[in-house]
Amino acid sequence: MSQTGYRQFCPVAMAAEVLCTRWTMVLLRELIAGSSRFNELRRGVPRMSPSLLSRRLRELEEAGILTRRPVPEQPDVLEYHLTEAGQDLRPVIEAFGFWGQKWVESQPSLENLDPSLLMWDMRRGLNPAPLPERRIVVHLCYPELPASKRDCWLVVEPDGAVDLCQSHPGFDVDLYVTTDLRTMTAIWMGLTTVSSAADKIELDGDRAIARSMQSWLGLSPFASERKRVP
Repeated sequence: MSQTGYRQFCPVAMAAEVLCTRWTMVLLRELIAGSSRFNELRRGVPRMSPSLLSRRLRELEEAGILTRRPVPEQPDVLEYHLTEAGQDLRPVIEAFGFWGQKWVESQPSLENLDPSLLMWDMRRGLNPAPLPERRIVVHLCYPELPASKRDCWLVVEPDGAVDLCQSHPGFDVDLYVTTDLRTMTAIWMGLTTVSSAADKIELDGDRAIARSMQSWLGLSPFASERKRVP
């Protein structure tokens, strides 16, 4: 953390010295969302360099906000878990998100498109309940992206576990979804719906899964907040 800081006794200033360094709040969002391993955290903050991620994790540990633990079956693998002080930040992070959803203009938000982050969020927000109780594979294609980022697959197991694959998982695909990244991001953020954007989405495959897409796709945890600005 900064060695100079604000030099104020005010608790707001003191908390800001810990929490308001670059990427820290976004990293805390990932930890609160359940990411615990380094590679999981990297997928949630794909534009954060590994060295800066390591530094921020170390600083949060020094501040008593998280702790490192070896995985029992894999002692060489570390997991990062929030302490009681870290868990107390949950309403703070949620308030940040709801404020941004409510008061930040939609169009600037939709200029910050990131396929890696979108798909990582969609993976953990997907609701398997409306889907058949068998393995379901959904292939999403964003034709405007470079070949290395154009295709991804969501694999939903019968027990509800969801995996995100960047290469073909080797299973039959139940539904092909072709759209542009901006449209899918807007749907995920709750700015539009699958039906409203139907002219920008091509669905091919299981008709029942296609019809129920809005219900199993899930939404950003902040999508319930009504926009107060365009």
